[in-house]
Amino acid sequence: MQITKPTLLVDKGKCMVNIQKMVTKAKNSQAVLRPHFKTHHSAAIADWYRSAGVEKCTVSSVSMASYFAEHGWNDITIAFPYNPLEIQEINKLASYNQLNVLIESIESLEHAKTHLTNSVGYFLKIDVGTHRTGLDHRSEDTIAKLIEGSSEHLEFKGFLAHAGHTYGSKNRENLEYIFNGAKKILLPLREKFGGIISFGDTPSCSIMDDLSDFDELRPGNFVFYDWMQHEIGSCQFEEIAVCLAAPVVALHPERNEVVVYGGAVHLSKDRVGGNGETSFGKVVSLTKSGWENKVLGNVVRLSQEHGIIQLPKEKLSQINVGDLIGIIPVHSCLAADLQGHYLSTNGDRIDKIIKN
Repeated sequence: MQITKPTLLVDKGKCMVNIQKMVTKAKNSQAVLRPHFKTHHSAAIADWYRSAGVEKCTVSSVSMASYFAEHGWNDITIAFPYNPLEIQEINKLASYNQLNVLIESIESLEHAKTHLTNSVGYFLKIDVGTHRTGLDHRSEDTIAKLIEGSSEHLEFKGFLAHAGHTYGSKNRENLEYIFNGAKKILLPLREKFGGIISFGDTPSCSIMDDLSDFDELRPGNFVFYDWMQHEIGSCQFEEIAVCLAAPVVALHPERNEVVVYGGAVHLSKDRVGGNGETSFGKVVSLTKSGWENKVLGNVVRLSQEHGIIQLPKEKLSQINVGDLIGIIPVHSCLAADLQGHYLSTNGDRIDKIIKN
């Protein structure tokens, strides 16, 4: 397939190795792997997990749950706060699927109790330090009331947490501190109230050796990884399984810059940096079978469709308008979400969810 516009390349071989590695880690920890599918959004890629023995999944929206349910996934957790406005679709899903939702308020619980027409499991979302959503673990009276709220169509499953602040970790010591802090919050809750602990973020699940304190693991980004994960230490360069192929549309040798068709709507505006350097993506050379694991330069600026790449003069002189250049995304989840489909390094089209 000829590439004429920004296209996210996916290396299936690398993905399969990443999946099997996490499957093995979960098995060694005697935990269930319930990977988050918001990274890839694709039924075809979900089948790669299934071939590795994965039977349960996590999603981030009701519509994503419907998409994967239609493609044969029948045990799904929606890891996003319960939305009363979507109760009709939740009931439809729950009529033929083992569905779990997140509850973190009495209001949400009461609405679910009075509006659900089919059995649904629910987790209590616990804030372990990210301070995005979730209950304070010290609010034990509220937690007790929420657990006692189980009803005919609502069954308490346990506690769910996402240590998203590990993405800001600068070293293993800092990540271990966050990871151990999450355990100190979650383990006493299971001991006192019962249920299971569903835990997961890619840095923790990739870097920590022993995850046996948790019953269920929900990492997502690990299937693709990206440059942010590489900087955290979650993966090696060669484990990153996605790369944006971007057409070169202009050259500016006077300022050592290349302009590509590949901007914020293809890469997102997530960035990494330090020591005065900002990067919205790492530039690599594309090959017939993928890309080289060597950084040539940085995407230093983005607008909606434009990407501005800075390269050394000797590299710039080897590039022509009309060439394709590779960009390793800073955050693959968002880069993938922005694509209409992917292209495998074997040249096969990989379809994904189409948003309404």
